[in-house]
Amino acid sequence: MRRSALIAVLFATAAVFGSAAYAGSALSVPLDEVRVVAFAKPVSTLYVGNPMIADVTIIDNRHAFVQAKAFGATNVVALDGNGKQIANQQIVVSSKGNAVVTLQRGSQQTSYTCTGQRCQPAPQPGDGKDAFDSATTQIDKYQGMLAKAASGQ
Repeated sequence: MRRSALIAVLFATAAVFGSAAYAGSALSVPLDEVRVVAFAKPVSTLYVGNPMIADVTIIDNRHAFVQAKAFGATNVVALDGNGKQIANQQIVVSSKGNAVVTLQRGSQQTSYTCTGQRCQPAPQPGDGKDAFDSATTQIDKYQGMLAKAASGQ
């Protein structure tokens, strides 16, 4: 439900700023950032095309947060209380101005996000299994540390 609310918020944003201004354009949200969207009309239901790319959290029936979770594009559809579509907005999740570098070693591909000072692994579709395993291992370790902290150990 919250993801659908996010999508509705994005569509409402298009309605608030005028459909002509947003017709055919997408809402761009940098990875790991959030945007507040406002709807011209009250929203009852929000649907997110791919919740792995963006997530929606409803603030109230006219506002929602859209959070960028992974690189890619998806859409958000907002419906009013009668099931009538209020908005259908494309969301594009991009980098924060950092460069994505792809290293090719034979048939093995590895992607990195780079700033002026450093590069860090940023697994992308097409990267080898090792890139994703490394990221998954780091996430598992972090979640384990959070669980320990929450349990007081």
